[in-house]
Amino acid sequence: MMGYTKTAILMAAMTALFMAVGYALGGGAGLLIALVVAVGMNGYSYWNSDKAVLRMHNAQECNSQVHPDLERMVHRLADGADMPRPRVFVINQDQPNAFATGRNPENAAVAATTGLLRRMSDEEVAAVMAHELAHIRNYDTLIMTITATFAGAISMLANFAMFFGGRNRGNILVTLLVMILAPMAAAVVQMAISRSREYEADRVGAAICGNPLWLASALEKIQGFASRIDYDRAEANPQTAHMFIINPLHAFKRDKLFSTHPNTENRISELVKLAEAQGQSVTRGRANPWG
Repeated sequence: MMGYTKTAILMAAMTALFMAVGYALGGGAGLLIALVVAVGMNGYSYWNSDKAVLRMHNAQECNSQVHPDLERMVHRLADGADMPRPRVFVINQDQPNAFATGRNPENAAVAATTGLLRRMSDEEVAAVMAHELAHIRNYDTLIMTITATFAGAISMLANFAMFFGGRNRGNILVTLLVMILAPMAAAVVQMAISRSREYEADRVGAAICGNPLWLASALEKIQGFASRIDYDRAEANPQTAHMFIINPLHAFKRDKLFSTHPNTENRISELVKLAEAQGQSVTRGRANPWG
């Protein structure tokens, strides 16, 4: 129930932001058009945004011929966590990364890049998939996917601000402010939602996979590779960046002003503390204390 409540609040907030942009650009007529579009987008986001995100990243569903080991691993983790089994997808991308999507645990999907499968150990892959299952269990997937859809639409609307503003309002200052502030407001919403949920997904994911240090090791490695390997589809769809376990953007430095993820070192530190609280031995002062 809490997941649906958070989602309803988010949809209302994003709808209000969308309508405010419409009003700023087109007055009463713009407000009405934005309201109609927002109602349609809310319906579309709830039922179809997961499919849209998977298409954006050209994800391929796993089966007996396509990475069956990954599918079996995810299903084992889901069974152990007493969760519905999600659909499992793989993305042909060298940067190691992963995300989850779906409107509820019964209609969810997880996706991992081929770079993740190739560059991580089985334990690290399991930890990353457990983190994504935690997002599904907490209903973060619906929240983050709806945010991505609205953020993309708001940014698109802001890109047309000059045309609509000049034609309907004649106020170049308002138009320029909308062009600058609307995408920033959407980014702030994305940032607040994603950053507040990553620590909890790390904690629950560590419990699902059984070892916080597996996830700590995976986060360290993914961060290192993600900072060096471009992810072109993510760069082309930056509104989906907050859905990934580690921010996939770096080529155009879009992540500098508003970071959609908490600091990776801080996340690792929390996982190390969790491992120590569970009685695991962690060697300090090494680049990889869990290796």
